[in-house]
Parts: sequence; structure tokens; C-alpha cells
Amino acid sequence: MSDRVSVSIENGIADVRMVRADKLNAIDQAMFEALVETGRALCEDPSLRAVVLSGEGRAFCAGLDVSSFQAMVDRSGSGGRRFFERGEESPANRAQRAAWVWKEVPVPVIAAIHGVAYGGGLQIALGADLRLVAPDAKLSVREVHWGLVPDMSGTQTLRHLVRLDVAKELTYTARIVSGTEAVALGLATRTSERPREEALELAAEIASRSPDAVRAAKRLLDAAVVSGVEEGLRLEEKIQGSLIGRPNQVEAALANIERRPPRFRDPA
Repeated sequence: MSDRVSVSIENGIADVRMVRADKLNAIDQAMFEALVETGRALCEDPSLRAVVLSGEGRAFCAGLDVSSFQAMVDRSGSGGRRFFERGEESPANRAQRAAWVWKEVPVPVIAAIHGVAYGGGLQIALGADLRLVAPDAKLSVREVHWGLVPDMSGTQTLRHLVRLDVAKELTYTARIVSGTEAVALGLATRTSERPREEALELAAEIASRSPDAVRAAKRLLDAAVVSGVEEGLRLEEKIQGSLIGRPNQVEAALANIERRPPRFRDPA
């Protein structure tokens, strides 16, 4: 996709890697743009079944590149303004979209975290549906360390994963937690000694299911977090009605009855 993000797709699984290993995959302007471009392209791929998001080298992502701070401070310059540009197709601005775009991807996104995931790097991981993390990884809501607040959609994702008091403590202190503690707090799904490999295995399991049902489940569960009970129940009914009797639902049932691998169609 660019010199900042690599993408390979096999059997419907996109292996997305941040490729700035010499800088611990720190986010500069090119990385922001590459992440958004990658996510947007994946949103349009009907053959997509799952995404694994990881970083090359010794870390997932160390956060914002120090050289990018000046652009954020100098709001009067074009570099600073670009961070806050907002398009009509998303509620997120340019900086937020690098993390939020993974929520917009219609299939499950699994972040595989090793090394460090600080600040913006952690916010990118929080945009994923699942997070597999090495036990000795280091995670931090790092922004207050630099006199800032999370501004890459982290407040909107963190608040649905951990208790409010935990979110506040992590944000107020910028303290570093291990992968093991991250799971205990709810920041991560589970620990893994080989997070990327297990993430790819999990993605393959997801890819073996009906793509219509998996996409619908992501849409339904994400909506359930922010909807009221009545609205959520009606959406559940509506989505289930859109699946029953459709080719992929019928194929899932027949494949189970006939004890054979299913042959699913790409979603329309």
C-alpha cells in the first residue's frame, strides 16, 4: 500500500503490517495517511473475511513520531491543520481516522501486539475488534506524558473496554502496563507468546464462517454498545431477518448437516 504499511491478502485474510521498524513503527504523516488509505481500501473488498493488524520489528507502534509534535502544536501551519481535517464520509478527523477506520472495516480486525503500544499506537489497537498481546508487551495511554489527551478516537474506544475509573487512572498517569495486566484490565482480549501467529490462526477460523453472518455480527455488536435496549432488540431482529434463508445461511446449515467444508459467496 505504501512504504509505511504493507498488505497481503490470502484466503480472504488481510495481513496488515506497519513497516517503520527502525522507528518502532512510530506514526508520522505518511503513516497516518497509509493507515487510512489501507483501511478505506479494505472496506471496499467484498472478498475480505478478517484482518490482522501488527507491526514489524520490535514493536507494535511506539505512538506519535516526536517530529510530528511541532505540526500538532503549530495549529496555524498547514501541517497542524491537516491533523484536524474532517471528511464527510466519517465522523473522525484525519488523525482519528487512522485508528477509527478499523472500526469502519466491516469484518473483524485483530490487533497482534508485541513490544510497545504507546499513545497513538495503543489507540490504533483499540480500534480493532480483538487484541492478542504478548505477556511482556508494554501498553500506555501515553498522551498526558506529552501534555496532551488521547485524540485518535481513544476516548471513544477505551470507555467501552474498561471501567471509567480505570480509564481515568490510565489516562491521568500515563503509566505503562504489561500485556498480562492489560488483559486483566480489559484493554486486551488475551495474552499470547506469539500474538501475530495466533491472530492469523484466529482470522482463519473466522474466515471459515459465513461472511454475511460475521459482518452482521460485527455491525450488531458495535451498535449494541451505543444503542438503547429497544433499539438494540429491533436491530437484532432486523439483521437476523436479513440473514435467514439467504444463500450463505443456507450453505452454512447444509455444510454442517452434510459434514463438509462450506462454500460461501462473497457478500454483495
